[in-house]
Amino acid sequence: MIRRRYRPRLSLALAVASGLALATPALLAKPKHEAQPKVESTRLDIPALKKQLAGSEQEVVAALGTIGESQNPEGWPLVNEVLVRGGTEAIVEEALKAAGKLKSPALSASIAPYVQHRTPEIRRAAARALVKTKGPAAVAALSKALRSGDASVRGTAATGLGELGARESIKDLFNAFDHGVGEAAAAIGQLCKPEECEDFAQRTGRVTFDVMQTGFDQILFRPASEISDDDKLKLVGRMRELGTVEVGKYLADVGERWPKDWSKKVKQAIDSAAHAAAAGAKK
Repeated sequence: MIRRRYRPRLSLALAVASGLALATPALLAKPKHEAQPKVESTRLDIPALKKQLAGSEQEVVAALGTIGESQNPEGWPLVNEVLVRGGTEAIVEEALKAAGKLKSPALSASIAPYVQHRTPEIRRAAARALVKTKGPAAVAALSKALRSGDASVRGTAATGLGELGARESIKDLFNAFDHGVGEAAAAIGQLCKPEECEDFAQRTGRVTFDVMQTGFDQILFRPASEISDDDKLKLVGRMRELGTVEVGKYLADVGERWPKDWSKKVKQAIDSAAHAAAAGAKK
């Protein structure tokens, strides 16, 4: 059986390989509710790993597994070299797994071409890896992936852009949402400015509520410094106008989750709208 090798386009990847791409901070971070435990990395025998990476498919896969499990940032150039040169599907898959575990933005440009790979498992693994490696190259690749012919890739890209706080992708997310990428709703809710949130809310009625509510949830639970209480009241009012059983159940759930030290005025509006929807459903 002849194994096919995949060689990605190297326009961006070679820049990383030459050492031009440096680790960059995430564009924006999700609210930090608690400190993440620091992961201790394992020391790597770089010379031995280089020799192993020049060996058989089995040896290369094993070496990549070692590098990924180590979570040692010193291993990223080795993974990058494999991604740039390509390899069998087994090798590429393991390299993408390792890249995701290392979480180095320096790897994003080398991962990007694989989002267009002919094999579904590889392009999906590449999209997932980009969410973990972050950086401008990851955001650019995920924004482009919103137009992928693979629904799974589109969904991962939309969710990932929200997690990365990629404000620059808001127009792409709206376009994706209007073309049926439901996962973009939550990302829009995470990233939208007040006027953009209102633009999103205007789609209520044209898009099923179960999809819209994923975006509404993100908007309602953003701090008042980002989305004012008045803007949240407008959103609750819009949902109240729908008055469906589904809306009532959702708002009742929101009321239960509403932080005790947040706006009492918004909480009252939420409870009132939930009660009104429930009462209307009984008539």
